[in-house]
Amino acid sequence: MDVSGTLKTSARRLLVDAGAAGLTLDTVARDAGVDLADARAVFPHRDDLLTALVIDAYDASGAAMERADEAARNSGATAGARLLAVTRALRGWSFDNPGEFTLIYGSPVPGYHAPQDTVPPASRTPAVLAGIVRSALEAGELTPPKRAVPGPPLLLPEAVELFGGQPGAPFSDIIERGIVLWSSLVGLLVFQVFSRTHDSVRDESAFFDYAIAVAAEGIGLVVPAGETTD
Repeated sequence: MDVSGTLKTSARRLLVDAGAAGLTLDTVARDAGVDLADARAVFPHRDDLLTALVIDAYDASGAAMERADEAARNSGATAGARLLAVTRALRGWSFDNPGEFTLIYGSPVPGYHAPQDTVPPASRTPAVLAGIVRSALEAGELTPPKRAVPGPPLLLPEAVELFGGQPGAPFSDIIERGIVLWSSLVGLLVFQVFSRTHDSVRDESAFFDYAIAVAAEGIGLVVPAGETTD
């Protein structure tokens, strides 16, 4: 028996009903039909299990975006169409895996602090977005901003490294704008997965595409209306 996989499968199922805060090794082991001692041999503490679930969730969601971007690039899609494809992929994953989405993008789990080894998997989503923005910049597909973000750069070195360096004017603040795009994407997904927009718009899928197009304007990227990579 793959004890680790069996426990994680049960834990993912329980996330939907109990939430991350309600997970215990006892509960997960009992649901999985695994002896508690065997469970503790793999995950000594609940936090070890949560970390494994967090890493898996970031990896799975990031992989979905990477596959969508590869398919879009292979079809010769514009950067705007690539952006729409990868954000749709993340949206699809989020609706298919609401428990795991909530684990990584919902409220923090009381008492749990994600360790450093969750950082590389968590970076896969912004890395996909950064790659698209970088490609658009190099291809001349971005429109310069009407005004720069005021003040000195607000970035940590890690953000500049992820993007591949600090662009020059007039795109010197493109990384900050990219972070705004990233946070807008996550916020939009939180609203939709947690049913915050269902009573405001008639078509949530179409609204998602519209919102991504609006957010992309902040980095000077055009997402053509109705463009698809299917």
